[in-house]
Amino acid sequence: QVQLVESGGGLVQAGGSLRLSCAASGSIFSINAMGWYRQAPGKQRELVATISTGGSTKVADAVKGRFAISRDDAKNTVYLQMSSLKPEDTAVYHCNAAVRATSSSRYYADYWGQGTQVTVSS
Repeated sequence: QVQLVESGGGLVQAGGSLRLSCAASGSIFSINAMGWYRQAPGKQRELVATISTGGSTKVADAVKGRFAISRDDAKNTVYLQMSSLKPEDTAVYHCNAAVRATSSSRYYADYWGQGTQVTVSS
């Protein structure tokens, strides 16, 4: 099995910064894409940012220029650096990873973390 554990959430004032981390552990042969998603109360989960194995990134328009995603493959960890935070960034942030469990696995399976709460006060 694979576990994803997020950390780094919390309460911050508008204009502040936070850095989220998500570490993958368990049966891991390789990890393909990794990403961050968020879900605000009463809203659907939405993409925040993704990063490929080669380091190519996609960032949602709502956070472009304020958030940056990165990864450390030696640590099986993905990060989300959030700056200039706004009250509308308040949500539970979940990480996602496409994981190949063993060398004989044919496919990458999707795994999700439990989420970490980010609250931005005005």
